[in-house]
Amino acid sequence: MANGVFHTVYGIEINLTRPDLGHPDRPGLLAEITAPIDRRERELLQCLQHHREGWCEAEERGAERSPWMHVRRRTVGGRTGWVAAHLPARRTPTAEEEDRRKALRERIARAADRHGCRYEVGARVGGRARADVLVTGPGGLRIGWAAPYAPVTAETVRRRSRAAAEHGVVPLWVTCDERAALIDRAPWARVDDLPWQRIASRSPMVVRAGVRYLQQWKCLRGSARPCPLNGSWCGRLHTGWYLPALCLPRRPPIEVDELVGASAAGELVPMRVPLQSDASAVARMWVPAADRDRWRETFAEDDRREPAEPAPDAGIGYACEELDPVCRYGEEDFAYDDPHPRSRPRRGHADAVALHTHDTVPERLLTLPRQVRRGLVATPEQRRRAAAALDCHIAHVGPCAGCGAPIDRYGPRGTHACAPCRARVAARITARAAIRG
Repeated sequence: MANGVFHTVYGIEINLTRPDLGHPDRPGLLAEITAPIDRRERELLQCLQHHREGWCEAEERGAERSPWMHVRRRTVGGRTGWVAAHLPARRTPTAEEEDRRKALRERIARAADRHGCRYEVGARVGGRARADVLVTGPGGLRIGWAAPYAPVTAETVRRRSRAAAEHGVVPLWVTCDERAALIDRAPWARVDDLPWQRIASRSPMVVRAGVRYLQQWKCLRGSARPCPLNGSWCGRLHTGWYLPALCLPRRPPIEVDELVGASAAGELVPMRVPLQSDASAVARMWVPAADRDRWRETFAEDDRREPAEPAPDAGIGYACEELDPVCRYGEEDFAYDDPHPRSRPRRGHADAVALHTHDTVPERLLTLPRQVRRGLVATPEQRRRAAAALDCHIAHVGPCAGCGAPIDRYGPRGTHACAPCRARVAARITARAAIRG
C-alpha cells in the first residue's frame, strides 16, 4: 500500500506520513480524502505511479483493481497510520451472473405472489437506484430485494441502501459469496452458489446466513450450552444471536421463499447490533420481531448511550517519510475497497454474533415495576359504571394489582389482576425459568 496519492482536482501529491499531508495551506484536506467513497468523487484520488508513468502494478496484475484510490487506517507493529489502497475495477456482469440474477428475481416474485404481497420487478426506489424486486406486504411495508451475483463494492451497497431508506424501502441484499462486501453493511442474506436452473425451480433454497435468533442463558455447571468464553461455565448471563442450527432447541433453517413473506409481513425485521468486543463494529441480521423486542428490553440502557465522535486522526502516528511513488499493490495480503473493513470474530465467538455477557441478570427482566397505586381511585359514579360493565356487585369492584384499573376483584369470580397484567407476569415467570435453566 502506498504512503501517498495524487489529488486529481487540486493537482497535488499528498504525503500521508506527514501531519499536514505536505500541504499546510489546506487544513481541511484530511477530512476530504478520508470521507467515505459514496460521499465523494470516485476518481478523486489516483495512484501516484499511474499518474506519473501511466501504469501501475495493480493494473498489470489483472483487471480486478483500478488506478483510483481510497485512504484508510492501518496498524503495523502497534503504530497506526494512513495508507492508500486501490479501489476495485468496475466490470460488466457475465451472462451466467445475469441468468442467475434473473432466476432469483422470478423466484422472489413468485414467492411474493404466493404470500399475498404486491411486487414490482426493476422498481425505482430513489434517484437512479433500482430494486431487483420491490415487495410490498399486507401492512404496506416495502422490501427492496437486490440480487447482484456480480461483485459489488461497499460504496455501491451504502449508496443504494441509503437511497432506499430515504424513500421508505427496507433494503435486502442477497449474495452467494461469504466474503461479499455487502455483508454487515446492509440488511443481507447469504444463499448457496446454485446454477440458474436450480434457482428458478421450486426446489428448496435455504438461507445459510443473515437470519439469526436470540439466545439467552445463565451459564451454570451442567448447562446445555458450554460457556462461549472458556468452554466450561462462568456463572454469568450470556446473550447472543445464533444461526438456526446452533440454537437450543435447534430451529429449522429458513428458505428464501419464507424470507420473502416474513420480511414483508414484519415477522422478520432487520437488526443492527453493536459488538461488545469492538464498539466501532456492528453486525446486521434479520431476526424475529419478538427477539428484537427482547433484545431492546435487555439492553435498553446500553442503547441510550451515544458513542463519542472521535477526531479524524485520533490515534494516528506520523512517520514523516519521503513520498514513495512506487505502486505497492500485491505486497499485502488484503486489498480493501472500504475505509472500515469488517472485523473478524475472535476465536471462541464464532458461534454467536454480538455476544454480550453480564455478571448478573438485569433486574428489569425478572421483576415487575413497583406499583404506585395501592387502592382504587374512583368516584361513586365511576364505581357504579364499572360494576355495570363488569356485571358484578359494586362492592366487588377493586383495583387491579398490576395497573390499578377497576376489575371484579372481590366477588366469587374475582381475580387479583386484569387479564393483560396476568399475561405479563406469566411471561416473566417463563423467561426467568428459561434464563435460570
